[in-house]
Amino acid sequence: MADRERITIAVLGLGGQGGGVLADWIVQLGERGGHATQGTSVPGVAQRTGATIYYIEMIPAGGAAPPVLALTPVPGDVDIVLASELMEAGRAILRGFVTKRTELIGSTHRVYAIAEKSAMGDGRAGAERIVAAAGERSKRFIGFDMDAVAERTGSVISSVLFGALAGSGALPFPRIAFEDAIRAGGKAVEANLRGFAAGFDAAQGKPEPQDEDVRTIIPTTDAGRALAARIEADLPCEARLLALEGVRRLMDYQDAAYARLYLDRLDSLGSNAELIAEAARHLALWMSYEDTIRVADLKVRASRFARVRGEVRAKDDQIVQLTEYMHPRLEEVCETLPAGIGGRLLASKRWSRRLAPLFARGRHVETTSLRWFLALSLLAGWRRWRRGTLRYQVEQARIEDWLSLIRASDTDAAIELVRCQRLIKGYAETFERGLGNYARIVERYRAGGLDAAGLRRLREAALADEEGAALGAALAS
Repeated sequence: MADRERITIAVLGLGGQGGGVLADWIVQLGERGGHATQGTSVPGVAQRTGATIYYIEMIPAGGAAPPVLALTPVPGDVDIVLASELMEAGRAILRGFVTKRTELIGSTHRVYAIAEKSAMGDGRAGAERIVAAAGERSKRFIGFDMDAVAERTGSVISSVLFGALAGSGALPFPRIAFEDAIRAGGKAVEANLRGFAAGFDAAQGKPEPQDEDVRTIIPTTDAGRALAARIEADLPCEARLLALEGVRRLMDYQDAAYARLYLDRLDSLGSNAELIAEAARHLALWMSYEDTIRVADLKVRASRFARVRGEVRAKDDQIVQLTEYMHPRLEEVCETLPAGIGGRLLASKRWSRRLAPLFARGRHVETTSLRWFLALSLLAGWRRWRRGTLRYQVEQARIEDWLSLIRASDTDAAIELVRCQRLIKGYAETFERGLGNYARIVERYRAGGLDAAGLRRLREAALADEEGAALGAALAS
């Protein structure tokens, strides 16, 4: 058989993205188009658990003998690669599936790996390098954010990929044949056809509809409008948008009085625009620290249940059960109590020894059940008494100490001290680890002889690894 008649297609996807459905559509397309077609799948964990390669070969039927078709893609011998996520496209390039004979069609959005999300700092892999390599290594690269298109059209990414494949013209079949394959599948046909049409248009270079700017924050209460007016009058323009978001966040977290305290603290830092802009962001993050009250509040919000239903595309008459993994430690529980009680319990070795086993293990909590929904709702309602909790008093003291150090420093060092707040995030062990690194840097700064550049080097070292080895080496040097 003539090699040019054979068409080889590799589909690289993640579990739950419909890669199997996409492969089935392509197989149906080939068979209906008069080609001997075979599809196989190879599950694997090359990047993340769930990554799978689907492989399709097709050749015009009617030869003297039945064709012999391969079961897996061969590096250097793949005509079309479809990737449902940018790192999957990069993985195809690394494995040699993408060459100058390959049409590479892929989504440019990212599904971050665990290592990227759990990094102390910004652990994301560079997307720009993969996009550049996709254009350089392939015959042609068709790439756009297919996840956003699927969200906008109410479809799934597999249908958008299928549309992009049709729009690329890489297969010798008309558009109607692709659409017939979707109809023959019989599942969510209308939604899949919408996604297909959007993917087809994007592959052919037609502009996507532009969403309105969603960053505009419009206060909806008298207190919010008063705080927005104060921001407009008192803060430099570079800090206003960040401060407005900070006020919105803290009113949602606590109340208007807490948001006013936030603006009072910003006012106390002087008038340097860069310093105020940095502080507007980092102060809001620290003041909205994650305690058990905040976690409970976020877990039982109607908007969260609606978002989950949207993500799983549940119909109105379908019941969705949501199970969370929660592991509050004794420390978090005591910090939620009134300061006097919580402090005495933590200070007592006898009580700590008795109570710690009760919180030694995490538990799976079905937040959609009446029992746990009511329990978490009651805990979320404790917000009105948050100012009397141990955790509130401890965090406010830490924040005031941080602000005092900033006010006592020169501008360059003050900006770097503000940015050190990046180390303090999350809860439980993650929070303690970050707070410990922050404390080590501040202790070294207070000892003297450390300028803004030194603070920046120490902060970057602290973000380099979870164990603190890089920070320890930097402090020693």
